[in-house]
Amino acid sequence: MTGKPKLKWEYPNWQKQAHEWIHTQAERQSIQITGEIEQPHMVPWSTVMRIPTNEGTIFYKATAVETVYESALTEKLAGWFPDCMPELIAVDTTRGWMLMRDGGEQLRASIRPAQDIKPWEPVITKYAELQIGLAGHASEMLALGIPDHRLVTLPLLYKELLADEDSLMIGQEKGLTSAEFQQLRDLTSRFKQICADLSAFGIPASLNHGDFHDGNILLKNGRMIFFDWGDASLTHPFVSLRTFFVSMEIALNLDDYAPPTSGMTDLLRRYLEKWETFASKDELLKAYQLSKPVASIAKTLAWHQTISRLDGSLRDEYAWIVPEVLREFMVYEKMLAD
Repeated sequence: MTGKPKLKWEYPNWQKQAHEWIHTQAERQSIQITGEIEQPHMVPWSTVMRIPTNEGTIFYKATAVETVYESALTEKLAGWFPDCMPELIAVDTTRGWMLMRDGGEQLRASIRPAQDIKPWEPVITKYAELQIGLAGHASEMLALGIPDHRLVTLPLLYKELLADEDSLMIGQEKGLTSAEFQQLRDLTSRFKQICADLSAFGIPASLNHGDFHDGNILLKNGRMIFFDWGDASLTHPFVSLRTFFVSMEIALNLDDYAPPTSGMTDLLRRYLEKWETFASKDELLKAYQLSKPVASIAKTLAWHQTISRLDGSLRDEYAWIVPEVLREFMVYEKMLAD
């Protein structure tokens, strides 16, 4: 019986290079490393190291080639919105490496123990403001290599996704059934129309965090920090709400597709209020409903990008996610049709 294949981040030569870079960059900033470098997080697409120093804990992050743009994007975001982005010490945009200061405690610590989603209130307002501000930087962000999931590009990406039948696991355990695959093909024109209808509201494309949950917001000294931009894309801004609400379903122990609680509805209202420059309240609610199936496809594309680069047992471990999120798309499309 063979074990899991080694990840890139586990090889001694790679770790030696990373440690040397960390020491060099810390020294350049006159930061003294005071203990052993720990590596608490390793997945195929990224790794994180924790470094004790005389100025407190600092963190190193490296990303896989498919999301190497994260370091350059984070650097840009920190320049545009330094009040709510990680404080970077050093960046290597070629290798996708970052060294940053401790951003504080996860928002999750304020939410999950007490099952209280109220701490999201200032965060969701700030996030909407951030997206509105970033809408004017679309071309600069695309130039960094982030995925282009704008509404005009998504219908073609949907067709290309369905053409990669291996990734859909048709007829396999946890894969799509033949009937589901045919249904998705039949929905090609329907998805194109959903994108067109959503575009008609005139809400500008902006940055979608891609993994906007309570573990990716940090709180420190009254500041909130948005980090972990490895799943980011340029798309309809409301796409970010998919993971936002999944995070709350988990925190509140709700079933999938359960009706939103009054607290969740209030958070949606707070978010949409910031977009009233572009459309009325009623129009924004309609746009949000249309964005749900779009968000499912954007998430599927993000996972497909990552899983396509994996081999063997690593690919087998994650491959089921692509067909699973496509099923979610069909659920939301049916809700719209009904």
